[in-house]
Amino acid sequence: MPTVARDVTTNEVFVDDLHFATSWWQRLCGLMFRRSLNAGEGLFIEPCSSIHMMFVPFALDAVFVDKDHRVVKVSRGVRPWVGLAFGGRGARGVIEVAAGAADKVMDGHQLDF
Repeated sequence: MPTVARDVTTNEVFVDDLHFATSWWQRLCGLMFRRSLNAGEGLFIEPCSSIHMMFVPFALDAVFVDKDHRVVKVSRGVRPWVGLAFGGRGARGVIEVAAGAADKVMDGHQLDF
């Protein structure tokens, strides 16, 4: 059964199929070498407070969360290959989704997954 990420603040699901990168190798690779993300698919990387887009050929939205899964920053449309995104103070993890998939997620929202 896939893991779902829900924005508790708006009561909307924004990821239907959330994968987890928890090992050192999984966090290092992230979405590198993937051609795309399927609709509703996302990757949660923890611990993580910044991302790079080397070898990621598609734009994405990065939703940075604190230890309680409260959104501390949303970086939208992070550019493929050259983009960087930093979560800032309190960022403990990030959910990476296809660009536009996190349009309704805002700073301060509470997430559940």
